[in-house]
Amino acid sequence: MTRHGLHRITRLRNGPRRKAIAIGVVGGAVVAGIVATMMPLLASDDLSIRAVADTTATVVTQDGDNATKTTLATCPARCDGNPRGGREAVVEFAVTTVPAAAVNVRATLRMHAWQQFAATVTAHASALSARETRPTPATAGAALDTVTGVAKGVNEWDVSKLVTGNGTWTVSLAQTGLETRVYWASVENRDPDLRPSLVISYDLGTPPSSAPTTRPAPSASPSTPPTTAAPKPTLAPSRTPTPTGSPELPSGKCGQVSDTLVPSCGAWWGMYSPANAGSGWDHAKAITTVEAQVGRRFDIVHRYHDFSNAGSNGAFPDAYEAQQMREGRLMFFAWESRDFSAGTTLKWSDVYSGRHDATIDAVAGRIRAAKVPVFLGFDHEPEDEPNKGSDADFVRAWKYVYERFAKAGADNAVWVWTMMGWSGHYSRYAGLYPGDRYVDWVAYDPYNFHVCNGSTVWKSPSTTVDGFYRWLDENGIGVGKPRMLAEFGTNFNSADPGAKQRWFQEFPAALKAHPKIKAAIYFNSPGMTTRTATCDMTMNHDASAVAGFTQAGKDAYLRQPTGGSR
Repeated sequence: MTRHGLHRITRLRNGPRRKAIAIGVVGGAVVAGIVATMMPLLASDDLSIRAVADTTATVVTQDGDNATKTTLATCPARCDGNPRGGREAVVEFAVTTVPAAAVNVRATLRMHAWQQFAATVTAHASALSARETRPTPATAGAALDTVTGVAKGVNEWDVSKLVTGNGTWTVSLAQTGLETRVYWASVENRDPDLRPSLVISYDLGTPPSSAPTTRPAPSASPSTPPTTAAPKPTLAPSRTPTPTGSPELPSGKCGQVSDTLVPSCGAWWGMYSPANAGSGWDHAKAITTVEAQVGRRFDIVHRYHDFSNAGSNGAFPDAYEAQQMREGRLMFFAWESRDFSAGTTLKWSDVYSGRHDATIDAVAGRIRAAKVPVFLGFDHEPEDEPNKGSDADFVRAWKYVYERFAKAGADNAVWVWTMMGWSGHYSRYAGLYPGDRYVDWVAYDPYNFHVCNGSTVWKSPSTTVDGFYRWLDENGIGVGKPRMLAEFGTNFNSADPGAKQRWFQEFPAALKAHPKIKAAIYFNSPGMTTRTATCDMTMNHDASAVAGFTQAGKDAYLRQPTGGSR
């Protein structure tokens, strides 16, 4: 975490970059992790498609030109006392980019409402024109999906029965149960995040001739103190290069995971939660405490490690992490070229000169011995590390570490390239990218700091994650790579006590609108910020924040049937 505008000041202090990183001396022997076999998968990047036209169908002439309004309306036939006041929202989408080889097409209609209503709204296939000024409501087409109780914010309907691929698709929303108007944002709304959208996902290829290998369900064994006895895996996953041509693919059903840990549907839900002296530097308890608060297990546990190759800071995976892997969680190791306890920083030239080969090889050996895929990132946010060397030095060091892992046979490391994603560094990111051969996932660290960094701007979840996401699209960095929020977080708003809860509640919708993001990990620490009466970036600083975060974690998009959330 870096607070833009303050990061150069905070970088001057000696010692580890994050106050939240443990500086304990817990020793742990290397332990093998969970036993699993991975299945092959090639899933598409999901598509988020904006509506091309919309209008409100009604016989109420006073409505005027509904096709140009910034809102749409729904209401039953008897509406606000008018027996002929019914209204239907009609939305048209032009889908043109679904490949011919797409199978298992899934489509979700997303509409924004400003208030919560006790209304039932059903999405129908529609023969009406969304381009007319005020079309007359007609007999509804086939019912596609129903929302019972309109939520404040984004509401969603599964329209996969209608949207089966490319074409022009029109959907109407019909309301029952509440005889007053519900307003929805239209394509003319000035905030693009609120406009109607269609999120489409699909898989590529044809079903295989035989059933694919599946990843066994994670063990449901209860948490126990870490041990140093390694279970013998039944089968270690391999990461052999994909052959030239079109490989046979699995059926594409949700619940499949690629050998680089890409889920076939939705996204992983992860957590960084620091241990402390009060807990005896118990890194397992740091996670299970939060899991108990939110009522689910996290798919990914994020830890930060250094180049000391000693203790809990540097000898990883440690016993806590081995236990977490046995319980079905995925590990993400952010490996920093530092020594946390000594407070020293390495230069990237130190890394690629061979000076630290013994440490690199030792870590590679332990990761290889885990025998399951793990996320690994070398020096996240390198654009904020001026004392380590140039951008070219970073790239050279990254490739050097990658190649030593390959030489050691640690091909279960899934490489995550993590940037801040700050617009002030856009000109540098191409020069910091090691190249597609050396990167499996592209990650960044977006935050809604609000007043924590001296700003007064409150950013919605969609705005928070959107900037670098769009920059990657527009500049062709990591094309085809899954994306990850390696860190994300939000402050609260002292002027609006419910704002943080709503932010969390709206977060799954932001991910669905940015479907290339296949993992999101909350950074549950003040990090470089300071807790004050107006600043607290943790997700559990009060009950309403916990309630919002809990609700987000219950969203089906973030509940992988293969992950910790089972």
